Amino acid sequence: MAGNTHATRNQNEPQTTTQSGSGMGDRAKEMAASLGEKAKEATSAVAHKAENAAATVGQKADDAASYVGHKAEDATTAVGGGLKSLGSSLREKAPHEGMIGDASSAVANTLERTGSYLQEEGLRGIADDMTNLIRRNPIPALFIGIGVGFLLARALSHRS
Repeated sequence: MAGNTHATRNQNEPQTTTQSGSGMGDRAKEMAASLGEKAKEATSAVAHKAENAAATVGQKADDAASYVGHKAEDATTAVGGGLKSLGSSLREKAPHEGMIGDASSAVANTLERTGSYLQEEGLRGIADDMTNLIRRNPIPALFIGIGVGFLLARALSHRS
């Protein structure tokens, strides 16, 4: 009987091992599927966070550009006010007669007109006027651009 019991155990062992191996394979598949799902969720979460971060950075950059633009407009308006004030001051303190009086009056008028223009139009007005001027006179604008580029290159090459 001892031999039978041993034989019976040996016959059961392969079957248990096969069942156990099959069960382990199923568990491994379940674990792999679970890990795959978790990886997809993690990837999705990371992508969502990256998208939110990019949107936040974009919004901050837009806000900063807007802020700088407003500050530049404010500075232009302040410069315009300063030019008008300088023109008025020059008009009051400069001689009113003779050649110097005529020249100081012309400079005062120019300063006051420029100051008013800057206050009323701002940077956007200047840009629009420059665009229109270049459209009406493209060849002279091109030559002016080449000349300014040449002068800048020359000035920068002497610094080195």
